[in-house]
Amino acid sequence: MTAQLLMIEDDERLAKMVGDYLRQSGFGFSHVGDGASGLSAVQKKSPNLVILDLMLPDMDGLQVCQKIRALSGAQAQTPVLMLTAKGDPMDRVVGLELGADDYLPKPFEPRELLARIRAILRRKTEAMSDHPSRMQFGSLEIDRDARAISVKGQTCELTSYQFDLLVAMAE
Repeated sequence: MTAQLLMIEDDERLAKMVGDYLRQSGFGFSHVGDGASGLSAVQKKSPNLVILDLMLPDMDGLQVCQKIRALSGAQAQTPVLMLTAKGDPMDRVVGLELGADDYLPKPFEPRELLARIRAILRRKTEAMSDHPSRMQFGSLEIDRDARAISVKGQTCELTSYQFDLLVAMAE
């Protein structure tokens, strides 16, 4: 199955160049030019990875990353590779702390972008194979993707912390 990539970038020329390169490398690719459209595309298309520019016309890329992480289910786990023209190392630290999986400063070498994308997707695939999306313990069922549990078929409401704690104990 071809991995689907979404680029949220307001620079049309850069997006076209990256899209052409990634398509030639065997990836599916789509592009949107602002944060609101990007969030909508993440929810509708569920890409395997998001390439996110830090400086967008309608909202900051950091806000977009935080909103992706706040989505429900598997979409919240979508890997995010941030791109930025800002050279300050503190920007990279903040981006990573707010949920980005990797950070690449502009200008960048397309081969490095490709290598980083492949590495992120490889780690995601390995993590998914180590942790099944559903776990069953007698009458208790845990669905990681939906972040839901049920006991004897009855859905139980848990806080995010309680759910994470239950999953950690189940592992």
